[in-house]
Amino acid sequence: MTKRERLLNAFENKPVDRIPVGFWYHFSPDEDLGQETVEQHLQLYRDTGMDMIKVMCDGYFNYPNPYIQRVACAEDWFSMTPLGEDHPYVTKQVERAKGVVKGAAGECCVFYNVFCPMSLMRFGTSEELLMRHMRENPDAVCHAFKVIAQDIKALVRRLITEAGCDGIYYCVQNAEKFRFTAEEYRRLVTPAELEVLEYANGLSDNNILHCCGWAGDQNRVEVWQDYPAKAVNWAVYVEKLTLAEGKRFFGGRCVLGGFDNRKTGILYSGSREEIERETERLVEETGRRGVVLGADCTLPSDIDLERMKWVREKLEQLA
Repeated sequence: MTKRERLLNAFENKPVDRIPVGFWYHFSPDEDLGQETVEQHLQLYRDTGMDMIKVMCDGYFNYPNPYIQRVACAEDWFSMTPLGEDHPYVTKQVERAKGVVKGAAGECCVFYNVFCPMSLMRFGTSEELLMRHMRENPDAVCHAFKVIAQDIKALVRRLITEAGCDGIYYCVQNAEKFRFTAEEYRRLVTPAELEVLEYANGLSDNNILHCCGWAGDQNRVEVWQDYPAKAVNWAVYVEKLTLAEGKRFFGGRCVLGGFDNRKTGILYSGSREEIERETERLVEETGRRGVVLGADCTLPSDIDLERMKWVREKLEQLA
């Protein structure tokens, strides 16, 4: 079974010769190193033997809409307009994805990391200002979410139809229990998020939903429970929701993850024997269909690559 067949079968809850595996980390979070970034992604794939590539959006966390810097009061968000699909923010990311897809040469599926509208706004301004304006004039902020969604949709379209990505790895955030009630999140944040995800689903059947536990605080994961995506990845250790429990929670869809991504976790700090035992435990707990072993989120960039290989090699033994 090829890597593509293995992963896509897992996405469909079909039999696989062994459970696929996928890990990733940031190479240069604050800058775009051009071709070097492309080669870094391909080298990680080759060195570890992963079954998929997730292309990081390093250098593009900051949404560079100049209007954001001119916002003085909440009502100002009503005047925001999109960057447009030909802005370097879009075209350079598409160029990166195209390079990775070309380098992978059809061996495996390639997904590109895409953040949700609220997170891009938060990256472009500040959390304090965003949440204050959300309280003062939620309609204005929600208008800005919809504007940002237009730029994300332009990026998604070009990533899939032009760069050749198999889908997107869609990162939703900001549902921490301290931030919104479930009703507030669904009313204020969900519409723009779903606009992007449903648009992506119209272009590819194989998109991954990442319910990010980036802040270390538990999310109201139920707000994402019905978000349509072929596979779902969440912070098992932050949300205290195991892979097996999450598979039921998300309606039997393919689940991705299982390992703690932090330096205190077994994957980063454990012995080979501990990593192999944890791999076997995850397989016994979750089963062999509709599962991709990976991590809660991005791994530390200084992790020993051998540790990722140990997971794959153990899965090969268990096949």
